[in-house]
Amino acid sequence: MNKQQVKLAIAPIGWTNDDMPELGSENTFQQIVSEMALAGFTGSEVGNKYPRDPVVLKPMLELRGLQICNAWFSTFFADERCEETLAGFSEHLNFLQAMGAKVIGCSEQSGSIQGTGLPVLANDKPCFSEAQWQRVIDGYNTLGRLAAEKGMQVCLHHHMGTGIQTTAEIDTFMSRVDNSVFLLYDTGHAWYSEGSEAAMLAILEKYLPRINHVHLKDVRPVVIEQVRREGLSFLDGVKKGTFTVPGDGVIDFRPVFRLLDNYGYQGWMVVEAEQDPALANPLEYALKARQYLRETADL
Repeated sequence: MNKQQVKLAIAPIGWTNDDMPELGSENTFQQIVSEMALAGFTGSEVGNKYPRDPVVLKPMLELRGLQICNAWFSTFFADERCEETLAGFSEHLNFLQAMGAKVIGCSEQSGSIQGTGLPVLANDKPCFSEAQWQRVIDGYNTLGRLAAEKGMQVCLHHHMGTGIQTTAEIDTFMSRVDNSVFLLYDTGHAWYSEGSEAAMLAILEKYLPRINHVHLKDVRPVVIEQVRREGLSFLDGVKKGTFTVPGDGVIDFRPVFRLLDNYGYQGWMVVEAEQDPALANPLEYALKARQYLRETADL
């Protein structure tokens, strides 16, 4: 891939989990960012241990040759929490702009079961009504315009357990939002939702012109099958090892890199593989991912 156009980052969720703070509670911010740099990454997303004052955070990252490329933002448009969402987005936007980020990854969390004990592969995830879809579309078009005014871009993170998880739901969203709204493509969530590499790649190929941020996440199908069989929740699966870093699971990432490269993708690719750090040493897995990316993407 083109080293001038594509940059590599890693998410802190491998060290400490925002949804389950007990996972990796012993890992400090200083350790996290130092190990990211040691593993050979130049970017990071934002975790719960990161200082939120750019004056404090920026020099600590610059010292290690790191920069912030994105930070998760939850939206609640379907639940009619528009004013609350817009107020939070404005603050989030200002923080990311101060940190030099260009994209804002958002997830529509209305009715989400990702943080609950409900089975993630049953029929409990939200399915939006037409009225809810319209609120989501209108809301994201507003976010897209607000971001564009600051020279930034909004992208939707399709995610297990949410109302925008499946290929069909991604299609509905992308066909109705305007061109100021983009897609955050996540290999792990696409495979998990659709159950195959072919379906995962089909989403990528279809939306290449609208993808402005990429999460590289591998999966372990044996664990996914256990999640399905035992009716486990999304977070139960995470603790058992649903996800891992590229090169350690079942996904062959070479077709992903080939499609992105042939299209001329410009932006960040982020290793984002939440595991229990007590079972999967974060530095060890970061190094494993970095080596795999050298070998398969020439980055």
